This record gives sequence, C-alpha cells and structure tokens, in this order.
Amino acid sequence: MRAIPIAVTALVAALTLTACSDGGGSDGGGSDTKATASATDAAAAATACEIGQVGLEVGPASEAPAAGDTGIVPFTITNSGDQCTLEGFPVIDLNAGESSATVAGDEAAQPEKLTLAKDDTATFTITYVRGDAADAKSLDAKTVKISLPGATTTKDFPWSYGPVAGKTEASDPDASVSPFQHAGD
Repeated sequence: MRAIPIAVTALVAALTLTACSDGGGSDGGGSDTKATASATDAAAAATACEIGQVGLEVGPASEAPAAGDTGIVPFTITNSGDQCTLEGFPVIDLNAGESSATVAGDEAAQPEKLTLAKDDTATFTITYVRGDAADAKSLDAKTVKISLPGATTTKDFPWSYGPVAGKTEASDPDASVSPFQHAGD
C-alpha cells in the first residue's frame, strides 16, 4: 500500500509547481525569467558568424602548377567575438575584373552546424582546376570574395593561383568549396 502515498506526494508536488506559475505573464521573477534567459541563450547560440567578428586567413595553398592540375586553397576562421554559428558552405565568388563566377559547394560533402566560442577556429577549402589563360572557358581570377552564411559582410583576398578552368564556360568554374569543419577535426 506504499503506492498511494507516493502517488499522492507526486500529485501534491505537481499542483504546487503549477500554482507557482503566474499564467504566462511576467512580473520579473519566477520561471518566466528562466524561460526568457533560455530563449536568449538559444538566440545567441544561433547568431551567424560575421566577417567583422572573425579573423579569416588564407593558406598556405597547394597551388596547381599547370593547366589541368588541381589546387587546394585552405582558409582558417578564428572567432574573436561572442559565440556564433557556421552552417552550410561559405559563399565564394571568383572575380576577374568585369566577370565573376560563384564557386559551388562540394556536392559530396555533408555540412554540419558548428558553434564557435570565442577563440575557436574552423576551416574550409577551395579546390580548383587550373585553367589555361588562353582558353576562353578559363576565368583569370584576380580576387576571391568570401561571405559567411546568414551574414551580410564580405572580405576580398587576392587570387594568385592562376586562371580557374571552366566546366563549360568561364562563369561555371571547375572548382568547389568544402563545408566548414572545426579546426583539427
């Protein structure tokens, strides 16, 4: 017959907790404050990393030495601000003066959502096939513009790795960008 006293105790505890709630309004205390703090923490954790709050470094690259060869250009992101997230792929545009091309995300990769605390680092790489400067299907890129998903700011870097081959034309580069990965993974 011990089951009845335990059931009664559980019921009394549940009713006591329910009676403490102020019905959804908030007077600055109680469980609503905790719920608001949890929602604020979740919103802060979901804030996209911005170029202005992270350091972004390029290299050292494994440059493609000749037309038809593959090169790899790594980038490292270091968060210098509040906690932020990276999800998906960076947005990469190769620019050659009047023309430009967007580099697609690696179709074989499965991006994950990364949360970066202050001083955490992540990486991504651009893999490209070097083109022939005389080929109209090659993009003679001079700069690479990078933006992070969910953010509005961009950062340009010089592109000194030669022309990028086009799959069918210069605006369709034979290149891809990897998803973000925690550095050291």
